[in-house]
Amino acid sequence: MNAASTPEITDRLAAALAPSIEALGLDLEAVEVTRAGKHSMLRVAVDKDGGVDMDDIADATRAVSAVLDESDLMGNTPYTLEVSSPGVDRPLTLPRHWRRNAGRLVKVTFTGEAEAVEGRIAASDDEGATLSVAGDEVRVAYADMKKAKIQIEFKPAKGLGGDEQED
Repeated sequence: MNAASTPEITDRLAAALAPSIEALGLDLEAVEVTRAGKHSMLRVAVDKDGGVDMDDIADATRAVSAVLDESDLMGNTPYTLEVSSPGVDRPLTLPRHWRRNAGRLVKVTFTGEAEAVEGRIAASDDEGATLSVAGDEVRVAYADMKKAKIQIEFKPAKGLGGDEQED
């Protein structure tokens, strides 16, 4: 099997890897295969409520490696396996992504003519999320969203932000 990245291949890999990942109490968030010459890179993203730590990543790496060693999913192509957390730049696409990011600042763009909204995630459920926008609570339905992404917030280091007075 050629390991070039196609939805068919990534779907097949995800279906094969998910049971082993879920057995560890983790969610399989993404599978991506990229090709560079005769070598492939397999990236697998895992997550769980409360976030993943290095032990979770190590366990997931062993589980993924075991599945790949017992199958021909990657064919005879040499590959590098990278297992990580999804990262802050990953779009919010499932209710669990919203739940895991409660309290974070998010920017939502909508299908149709509605203007984008930026607010803090106050609550979420299976149908949508409530955002705190300039002191008001705004309910947004997942079905109306085109894209939702966590916004990176930089806070100045203590003593550098001008909010402390010197003696």
